Amino acid sequence: MSAAISYVNGTGTRPLLGDTVGGLLDRIAAAHAERPALVVRDQGVRLTYRQFHAEVERVAAALLALGLEPGERIGIWAPNRAEWVLLQFAAPKAGLILVNINPAYRVHELAYALGKVDCRALVLPRRFKTTHYLEILGELVPELAAAEPGRLHAAKLPALREVILLDEAPAPGTRPWSALARLADAAAYARLREVAATLSFDDPVNIQFTSGTTGSPKGATLTHHNIVNNGYFIGEAMRLTEADRLCIPVPFYHCFGMVLGNLACVSHGACMVIPGEGFDAEATLATVAEERCTGLHGVPTMFIAELEHPRFAEYDLSSLRTGIMAGSPCPIEVMRRVVSAMHMREITIAYGMTETSPVSFQTVPEDPLERRVDSVGRIHPHLEVKLVDEHGRIVPRGAPGELCTRGYSVMLGYWGEEARTAEVVDAAGWMHTGDLATLDEDGYCRIVGRLKDMIIRGGENIYPREIEEFLYSHPKVQDVQVFGVPDLKFGEQVCAWVQLREGSTASAAEIQDYCRHHLAYFKVPHYVRFVHAFPMTVTGKVQKYLMREAMAAELRGAGP
Repeated sequence: MSAAISYVNGTGTRPLLGDTVGGLLDRIAAAHAERPALVVRDQGVRLTYRQFHAEVERVAAALLALGLEPGERIGIWAPNRAEWVLLQFAAPKAGLILVNINPAYRVHELAYALGKVDCRALVLPRRFKTTHYLEILGELVPELAAAEPGRLHAAKLPALREVILLDEAPAPGTRPWSALARLADAAAYARLREVAATLSFDDPVNIQFTSGTTGSPKGATLTHHNIVNNGYFIGEAMRLTEADRLCIPVPFYHCFGMVLGNLACVSHGACMVIPGEGFDAEATLATVAEERCTGLHGVPTMFIAELEHPRFAEYDLSSLRTGIMAGSPCPIEVMRRVVSAMHMREITIAYGMTETSPVSFQTVPEDPLERRVDSVGRIHPHLEVKLVDEHGRIVPRGAPGELCTRGYSVMLGYWGEEARTAEVVDAAGWMHTGDLATLDEDGYCRIVGRLKDMIIRGGENIYPREIEEFLYSHPKVQDVQVFGVPDLKFGEQVCAWVQLREGSTASAAEIQDYCRHHLAYFKVPHYVRFVHAFPMTVTGKVQKYLMREAMAAELRGAGP
C-alpha cells in the first residue's frame, strides 16, 4: 500500500452561505435587531444591529446618490474607525468595490494604488498621529484645492472625482462624511433597492493590495462569496454566537481586521468592539476589561506587548475565552501565558493569505495546546489543499511541499494583471501560496517557511523556521529570524538575527555552540547578529528580504 499523500479536503456540517455582504447583514440584523453590533470607544459609538443596519443603508444610498455606479471603486485610506466598518458593509450593498489602502502608504504608494484600480472616490481622515493624509493627497492631486466637491479632475488620477473627509472642519474640494446622511433621500433608497436586486455573490467586492516583497503591490480581488463564507467559517471555528463581544485591535485594511474580525462577528450576530484607531496595548487591555469582551485578536507581538505591560495585572480579563493569534508563529511560552494569564483557553491559530480570503487552516478549541502552537490546525470546511514539489507532484505526508489551495476562497485574480494571476492560480484552480508546509497523518498543517526563504546551502535544503523554533528554546533568546545570505563557496549561508531578553548578554559563539549540540552542522548559523528590532510591515509581518539585503551589503563591505 502506498504512503498517504499530502492532500486534504474540508468537510463540514454547515453548507456554504449564498449571501452577498448586504444580504448577510439584512438577515443578521433582522434576527438580532437589539443585540449590540458595534462599539467604538474613542468615538463614543454604540450601535445595535438595527441601528448599524440603518446606518449602513443610509451610507450605501448616499454613495449611489453621489453618482457612483455599481462596479466602480471606492478607496478607504484610514485607521480603524466606525466609518471604516460602515463603509465595509455599505460599499458592497451599493454594488461598489471597496479598495483597502494601507494607512502607512505615502505619496508614491497611494498614487499607485488609486491609479491601478481607477478609484472614483476616496474616504480619508484629515490626519492620524503624525500622518497628515489630506496634505499627502494634496501633494498628489494639487487640483483638489480649487475643485468643487465631487468634481475633481486630477492629472495624475483621472478617475478620481470624489473625496470624502472624516472630519467636520471643511477642506477645499472635499465633502464631509456627515453630509452623506443628507443625500440619502427616498430616490436614493429606491436606487439602492434596484441595485440590490442585480447583485450576485460572485461579484467583486473588495480589493486588497498584497505587500509584495518584490515588485509593485498586487490588488487581490475578492468576491462577496469569498469573504462572507471565510468570515463565517472563521467564526464557527471560534464558536462565536450573538453573546460574544470581540475586541479588534488589528487593522481593518488587512484581512485580519476586516474578515477575521468584522465579518466573523457579523455573520454570527456578535459585537465588534474597537479599542482605538491604532494598536495601543493599554487601550486594548482597558477595552477588554470595561466592555467585558469574550474574544481578542492579535499578532504575537501585540499579545506580548499586552502581557508585558506594567499595568497588566490591574485589568480584569476574566471575560475572555477566545480570539485568534495569526500573522507569524507564536512561541509556546507566549501561548501558555495568553491561555493562563489572559484566560483565553479557547484561543485559535489561523493561517492563510489575502488571495484566499484569507484563512485555509485553523485550530479549534478542542485541539490540545501543543497543536495550537506547533501547527496551524486543520483544513477549513469546503476547501482543498495539496502540497507539491518543484515538479508539481503531491508529496507524501510529512514531507515539505508548496501549499496550494482550491475552493470558494480563491480570489478572482489580481486586478488588471492576468499574467501575474496566471503565475499563482493554475488552470485547475489551485492557488500556489509560495509557503512551504507539511501535513501529518491527522491532517494538521505546519508552515515550515516561504519557498523563497528556503536556504540552499551546498545542495542541502534548510528551512529557517526549524532553526528559529529551536533557538526560541534558548533561555536568553526573546525572538529570532533566520535567513540565507549569498556565499561564494556554498551558494548560501545561514544567518540569524537575534533579539535577546532584557538584561541578557550573549556572544555569537554561544548561540552557535548551542545549535551545534542539537542541529546538523549545515543548519548552524554561520553569521549571528544581535539586534533590537526586526524590519516589519504594519501588520506585524517580518520583512526578511530587508534583513537579507542589509546583511548582503554588510558582507560586501567586509570583503572576502
